[in-house]
Amino acid sequence: QVQLVESGGGLVQAGGSLRLSCAASGTFFSISRMGWYQQAPGKQRELVAAITKGGVTNYADSVKGRFTISRDNAENTVYLQMNSLKPEDTAVYYCHARERERTLIEYDHWGQGTQVTVSS
Repeated sequence: QVQLVESGGGLVQAGGSLRLSCAASGTFFSISRMGWYQQAPGKQRELVAAITKGGVTNYADSVKGRFTISRDNAENTVYLQMNSLKPEDTAVYYCHARERERTLIEYDHWGQGTQVTVSS
């Protein structure tokens, strides 16, 4: 079972920066993919950025050039550096981890969410 603990959210002015962290713990064989999703009030949860164990990344168009995702495989931790924040980035950010068993069966796990609020 995988537990995800997030940290780093908060209130920041437009143009500012925040860094989110998410650490995976528990008993598991492998974490293949980690990422961050955002969910604004009244909207669906959407991918912000993701990274594979091999370091391949993908980003939502809205954050390209402003956000950077990185990962420490030894610590099973994923980071999201958010720069040049905009009010439209305001949302609850959820950490996601895809667990892969030896059998290659995969399970998705989610963190509890951390609020990011960007004031104009």
